Amino acid sequence: MSHSILSAANRVADVKEYYFAGKLREVAAMRDTGIDVISLGIGGPDLPPAPEVIETLQQSAGCACNHSYQTFNGLPELRRAFADWYQRYYGVSLDAEREIMPLIGSKEGILYLSMAYVNPGDVVLVPDPGYPTYTSASRLAGAEVMSYPLRQENDWLPDFQALESLDAVRERRVKIMWVNYPHMPTGAEGNGDLFNRLVAFGRRHGILIAHDNPYSFILKPGRGRPLSILSVEGAYDCCIEMNSLSKSHNMAGWRVAMMAGGEDVLKTVARVKSNVGSGQFKPVMEAAAVALTLGDGWYDSLNARYRSRRVIAERIMNALGCRFDPRQRGMFLWGRIPDSEPSAEALADRLLHEKHIFLTPGFIFGKEGERYIRISLCASEENLERALLRLTE
Repeated sequence: MSHSILSAANRVADVKEYYFAGKLREVAAMRDTGIDVISLGIGGPDLPPAPEVIETLQQSAGCACNHSYQTFNGLPELRRAFADWYQRYYGVSLDAEREIMPLIGSKEGILYLSMAYVNPGDVVLVPDPGYPTYTSASRLAGAEVMSYPLRQENDWLPDFQALESLDAVRERRVKIMWVNYPHMPTGAEGNGDLFNRLVAFGRRHGILIAHDNPYSFILKPGRGRPLSILSVEGAYDCCIEMNSLSKSHNMAGWRVAMMAGGEDVLKTVARVKSNVGSGQFKPVMEAAAVALTLGDGWYDSLNARYRSRRVIAERIMNALGCRFDPRQRGMFLWGRIPDSEPSAEALADRLLHEKHIFLTPGFIFGKEGERYIRISLCASEENLERALLRLTE
């Protein structure tokens, strides 16, 4: 085995490999030996985009003129489609030229925002439990990461009294606060009161409130509007919102997302993105613009599938003796493991190696997730039923 004579940058020392990267290698190795592993771990939609979206991609890719570099801020028609989508469904008016930035997935936006606003030593508030990329991107930018606990007894919402008491908040050392509702992994739903309090908190303390909003269409009750923090008065003073077509339009591999907010913030982020990024493949952007025109029928059909899967996922949770809140939204089901289990990680490992079912242990999302597991609804009804059978036979 060779040993490198090169040393990695200090910023990499505190960033671990993404949990799923290593776990999926383990699952792949098991499958290579002939083991039939049922994966209920990853939140990657298994269904295709709408036929007209795929058709647009195919037609556009057949044009010889569509294969060159694109500008970092994307096609004007894609930005206009995002603006129309936000007006139609969220009731938020966005200037397509000044208040929208297309992204190659939300992860790109999380990193670019961190690089644009965080100096070494600045404090960034991240939810616990929460999406691990908030922490890793903050650390890569040199931030001091401070977790704020979300707990079941408070419906997985921030404790504003505790936040106000933090020295870093009172001393105005906090640059960014990451929030995400409907929340991943807990499925907790945000509301207007929460968003009003977040905007007031950000304005009062000079904190950029970064809202990651990819799940607002998934298992949305009825025909009510999905929520955007940008609908709150004063939000443009201190908030940005990221959204994505990965979950709402089954386009995870296409890498189409956006950042929306005040012009000054987006101009600052553009100083990073324009130097290290380019626009997406033009046919992808044209197809994404078509996806954004889909009507209520698309979302109704999508949610019908997820509701069907959710019923089976709840039966799996019951078979494992886990407790869960039936009000959860999004494409996962989050459950508290029985007290008799030593840990969620031990339970997940036992299920993988004895039942050949891959579930996600909650510890990867933070300390507050240590007694929880997560089931993804991105598996067919057949595979969910097969997993249930393995647990009950």
